[in-house]
Order: sequence, then C-alpha cells, then structure tokens
Amino acid sequence: MELGIGMFGDLQHNQAGQIQAPQERLQEIIEEVKLMDQLGLDFFGIGEHHRPDYAVSVPEIILAATATVTKRIKLGSAVSVLSSSDPVKLYQSFATIDLISNGRAELTAGRGSFIESFPLYGQSLDDYNELFVEKLNLLLKINNENPITWSGKFRPTLNRQNILPRALNNNLAIWIAVGGTPESVERAARLGLPVIFAIIGGNPRQFEPLFKYYKDVYRHYKHDESKMQIGVHMHSFFGLDSKAVADYYYPLYSAQMDRVGKSRGWPPYQKNQFDYGRSENGALIIGDVNEAVDKILQMQELFGLTRFSAHMDVGGPSHQEMMKSIELFGSEIAPQVRKALRS
Repeated sequence: MELGIGMFGDLQHNQAGQIQAPQERLQEIIEEVKLMDQLGLDFFGIGEHHRPDYAVSVPEIILAATATVTKRIKLGSAVSVLSSSDPVKLYQSFATIDLISNGRAELTAGRGSFIESFPLYGQSLDDYNELFVEKLNLLLKINNENPITWSGKFRPTLNRQNILPRALNNNLAIWIAVGGTPESVERAARLGLPVIFAIIGGNPRQFEPLFKYYKDVYRHYKHDESKMQIGVHMHSFFGLDSKAVADYYYPLYSAQMDRVGKSRGWPPYQKNQFDYGRSENGALIIGDVNEAVDKILQMQELFGLTRFSAHMDVGGPSHQEMMKSIELFGSEIAPQVRKALRS
C-alpha cells in the first residue's frame, strides 16, 4: 500500500482573524514536500480551490516547483476540477510535470465539490454532470492517442491535432476522485481507472458497499486485476501525545469546517463530531503514532486499499506543526504500517 499526503493549501488564520499571505504558505508547502521526499513517502497531492482561505488555485504550478526539489515522490493533483478545465491544457501541463520529474506526475480528476471554478471559467452548473463526462472522455483519448480527432458539446472540434508534449512513456497516470455517488464509482470502474474515495465524515464502514461495487464492476469489464488501484483520502494529523494533538488541532479544524459550512448551510461544527471522528468508528485519523497505525491498517483491511492519503492541512496548522506531523508519518507511522502489511 502506498502512503502519502494530500493538501489543499489551507491558509492560517490568527486570533485577530488575519489570513496568512499566500506567498508564505506556498514556500512552506515546498519545504514540506521536500521533507516528505526525504522521508520516503510515496506520493504528494495538492488540491485546486478558488477561495480566499486556500493558497492553491493551480496545482500544476506547485507540482512543477516541487518536482525540481524532490527525487522519488510521486506528485499529483488532489484534485483537478476537470469539469471547469480544458482537458487539452490540463494534459499538456501534467505531461510537462511528468517530463520535469522523470515520470512522477499524476493527475487526479474530480467533478468538484467546491464550485467556485465554474462561473470563474465560464461554465454552467446546469451542465455539472455532462461537463465531467465529456471532458473525462477527451482527457483519456488525449492520453491514449496522438494526433487526435474529436468533437463534442463544450469545446471546439479537434481535427488531427497534435497534443504536445507527451508524458514520459506516452502514459500519464490518471486517477478519479469520488465522494459517495454510485454513478461516479461505476464510471471509474467501467473505464478501468484508479479510484480514490474521499472519506471525511461518518463511519467509514458506510463506504464498504461502494468499494465492493467498484471491484465488481471493474471485474465485470474484465480489466486486469493486477492493475486495480483503490485509495482513500482521510483528514489526518499526528502528534506524540493523542490529547495534546487533538487539543491543538480542534480549534483549527472546527473553524475551517465552519468557514466551508457557512457557504453550504451546515450547522456549526461541534466537539462531539470531532471526538466521534477520532474514535475507532470515525473517519478522522488525528492522534498519536499507535492510533494512526491501527486506524490506517483498519482501513486497509476493510477496503483492500492500495493507497492511503493523509489529508493533513485542514484549517491551516502552523508550518512547524505540519513538519512535525509529516516527520512522524514518514519516520514512524509509515514504517510500522509497511512492516505490518509485510508480515
């Protein structure tokens, strides 16, 4: 099982309500990814957002920067909002990262749970599903063919057009990110694409039928089972002492849940939600090394994972605390998980 870290580039908010400068946060992210690479973590993913509480709107720029200061870690989006992007430009950007990084680039495509990019790039939310289906089909065609001839509803026709540069070995790694909809799961499985589930609330066991559905559909279409890749993305943060890390992280985490929830009509985030999330049956992996190892192994056993992504910057923890959490993940948690899986 691959072990890595995902981020959204959350900006820190101080007690006076002032927001961290994006320039500072972007520099911190590069340092954090350098540490991940040094510790031998398998992958890093960065999300796309167009809101004032996030530093990153263009994941591929961050990934290109980190490609020049790392050696082995895979570098991907988490996610790219494909529905509001141009698949041609998106492929070209990630193929360029792939060449810079000697084949370490990954593109994770999603429909977008945050919708700010749709009006920003001139897309209608009335076309939410149609946009994703058409653009995913075009992206996959570009990845498999060159030159390309294509026509559709939402962008101009391509007629024997060369899409350049090409990814290393002419094969860009493309994942699909899904929430909880069977339609998204079925599509990824039918196409034989790697899938990553975002599990950020409730009891993870509620997702078990969706994992089974993915595997059943994947096998139905006779895709190579040795190439089946299934991951989860879960909110995580690590410290030496469980209570201390929870006490530090709860105010940051709850504040961000409320910032996001305000635009979605959610009720205020409660401490009992946080405590349940940290419990054995919850979806938060926030605690000490032993708790993290046990819960990650529990997820692997439950779902048959090939990848676990710790989403580690929700709410904007300080750079110092992020570096400590990354250090624990890479130097203690990951080695123990790998050892347990080998035994």
